[in-house]
Amino acid sequence: MDRYKKLASNTIILALGQFGSKLLVFIMMPFYTSILGAEDYGAMDVIINTSMLIMYVVALSIGESVIRFGLDDKYDKSQVFSIGFTTTITGLIIFIPFVPVMGLIDFLSQYSIYIYMYVFTGSIKSVCALFVRSSGNVRLFAIDGIFTTGMNILFNLLFLLVFKLGLTGYVISVVLADLLSIIFLFYMGRLTSYLRLFGIDKQLRRFMYRFSIPMIPTLMMWWITSVSDTFFITAMLGVGQNGVYAAARKFPSMIALVSGIFSQAWNMSAITEKNSRTIAKFYSDVFNFYQSIIYVASAFMLLLIRKLLGFMAVGEGFEGAFRYSPIIILAVIFTCFSTFMGSVYIASKKSVRSMLTSMSGAVLNLIFNFLLIPVIGIQGAALATLISYIVIFTVRVIDTRSLVYMDFKPFKMGANLILLGLMSGVVIFAEDTGFYYTSLIILFTVVLVINYRAGISALRFVLNKRKA
Repeated sequence: MDRYKKLASNTIILALGQFGSKLLVFIMMPFYTSILGAEDYGAMDVIINTSMLIMYVVALSIGESVIRFGLDDKYDKSQVFSIGFTTTITGLIIFIPFVPVMGLIDFLSQYSIYIYMYVFTGSIKSVCALFVRSSGNVRLFAIDGIFTTGMNILFNLLFLLVFKLGLTGYVISVVLADLLSIIFLFYMGRLTSYLRLFGIDKQLRRFMYRFSIPMIPTLMMWWITSVSDTFFITAMLGVGQNGVYAAARKFPSMIALVSGIFSQAWNMSAITEKNSRTIAKFYSDVFNFYQSIIYVASAFMLLLIRKLLGFMAVGEGFEGAFRYSPIIILAVIFTCFSTFMGSVYIASKKSVRSMLTSMSGAVLNLIFNFLLIPVIGIQGAALATLISYIVIFTVRVIDTRSLVYMDFKPFKMGANLILLGLMSGVVIFAEDTGFYYTSLIILFTVVLVINYRAGISALRFVLNKRKA
C-alpha cells in the first residue's frame, strides 16, 4: 500500500504546485487573444513549438536521463546533475553558430535571437527542475512551477500591456521568467553543492547518453505527432488559421496538463517499483483509475467547450474554433494513454523501443496532415493527430506485454470512447439549441455512471490511509 500512498502524495503535491499555476495561463487567454489577435497568436505558437524541438536536440535530451538516473539510488546524484548540466551548456555553446541559419527562414528571421534566448534559459531550467524532482524534493519542484508562472504573467502584463511589444514581448517574458527560475532553483535547491565541473564519471556519462540519445528521435517523433500540424496549417492555410487551431487546442490541453502532472509522479513510482513482483497489478490498478479520470475530464470538457472558447477566445477571427476541439480532445485521450505506456519503457530503460513506437505515429501524422488538411482544413489536422496517437497506443499495448502485462479493461474503454465520440459529434454538428445541451448532459451522466466506481475506490483508499 505504501506505493499507492507515495504515488498519491506526489501527485497531490505536484497538482497543488502546477495545476493552480497553469490555470492562470488559461485565465490569461482572453488577454493574449485580444492583444495579439489570430495571426500573432498563431505566430507565438509556431515560435514556442520551434524552440521546443531545438531544445530536444541541443541538450541531447539529457533531462530524460537526469530524471531516470537521479531517481536510482545506486548512482551519485552529484554526478548525475553535473553530467546533465555540463551537457546542456556544451550543447548551447555548439548551437550558437547555427542561430543565423534560422535567419534563412522568412518567418523566424526576425525572432532568431529571441528563440535562442528561449532555448538557452528553457534548457537550463529544465535540467535543474528535473534534477530537483529526481532528488526527491517534489515540493520545491512544485513551488518553482508557481513561481515561474507568476513571473511569466507579471512580465506579460509589463511587456504586452504597458510597453506593447507584442509577440517579442511575450518571448522576452518567458525568457526572463525562466532565468529567475534558474536562480531560484540554484539557491533553494542548493544546486551548486551538486555541480562538479571536473572529475566527471565517464562510465556514468556513457550510460546516461546511451539512454538519452535514443530519446532525441523519440521526443522528435512526439513533437511531430503533437505539433507538426501547426506548421502544415501555417503553410497551407496561413498563420491566422493556425491561431484559430491554437485556440481550439488550448482547453483540451488542460486534460493533458492534468495527465502530465500525474505522469510526473507516476514515472517516479514506475522507476522505483520496477523490480516488484506485483508490478503488473500495480500498473493495472493505476491505469484503471487513470483512464476513468481522463474519460470524465474529457466528457466535462466536451460539455462546456462551446461556452468556454466563446468566452476565452475573444479576439477577431476565433469564431467557430470550438468545432475543432472535440477531435483534439479525443486525440488528447490517446496521448495520455500513450504517455502512460511510455513509463514502461522508461522504467525498463528501453528507450530504443520507445523511439520505434513513437515513429509509427509520427510517420502517419505527417502523411495524414498532408492528405487531409487540403481537403477538410483545420479539422484534417485534428483528425491526423487522433489517428497517429491511436496507432501509438495500440502498438505500445502490444509491444509492452513482454515487459509488464496489464489489464486495460477493454469493454470499459470501448463504452467510454463510443460515448465520447457521440458527444464530439453533437459539438461539431449540432446547433446551439435545447437538443445540444440535453444530449450532452445525458451522455456526460452516462460517462459518470460508468466510471464512478474507480473514483470511489481511490477515494476510499485515500480516506482509509488518512484515518489510519
